[in-house]
Amino acid sequence: MSVREACVAGSFYPADPLKLRVAVRGYLGDGTGPPPKALIVPHAGYVYSGPVAGAGYRRWEGARGNRVVLLGPAHRYPLAGLATHGAEWFATPLGRVPVDTDAIARLLGLPQVQRLDAAHRGEHSLEVHIPFLQIVLPDFRLVPLVVGDAAPEEVADALEVVWDGPETFVVVSSDLSHYHDYETARRLDRETADAIERLRPADVGPEDACGCRAIGGLLEMARRKGLRATTLDLRNSGDTAGPRSEVVGYGAFAFA
Repeated sequence: MSVREACVAGSFYPADPLKLRVAVRGYLGDGTGPPPKALIVPHAGYVYSGPVAGAGYRRWEGARGNRVVLLGPAHRYPLAGLATHGAEWFATPLGRVPVDTDAIARLLGLPQVQRLDAAHRGEHSLEVHIPFLQIVLPDFRLVPLVVGDAAPEEVADALEVVWDGPETFVVVSSDLSHYHDYETARRLDRETADAIERLRPADVGPEDACGCRAIGGLLEMARRKGLRATTLDLRNSGDTAGPRSEVVGYGAFAFA
């Protein structure tokens, strides 16, 4: 049995299972509204972005989804297209999550998708979301995809293969602007939020969101499927746990 072990437990989020469960529950609060098909949520350390991620994940509390397609940017490994992992399980301090190997096999039939374990090594953009998913969706299979240099249409075509019905949810992992002063970040992130709500992938670039490639693919899919995007939360590290001289932006967006 092959397992992709957690690599940022104890740094980005608590390594102790009880402390991790309590932290995630605190960020989730109370669930509201019908579950969306897809979310965009941030991937920083929980003390910074956990409250914003919780605003998204609480919408899936008690939902019946049993597959999650999770896409995040490649911070450490440059690649073209999208990369999945060969492991059968992804682990966090809360336990192991099975990988949907059938869905992976379908994705590997696309020229822009490859199996490349190295692209996942040390990568936090997917891992930090799994504990949230383990709490709100206690029985699900994971489709992990790190996104490199890929056009919105390439990402959307990959999503099309595994989009399926209401049993499948999609998560795009992305922070927003990086290292501006507080007021500048608020202005820039509001512009990015507007572009997301208007489903305009051309208006979300690398300076606007580190996960812009995956965001672009989701916006393209939202166009194809007639989904609407709603901003659930929009803050930055100056609002949560950091100074306001240099901040990182975070947003939670739902697609339904």
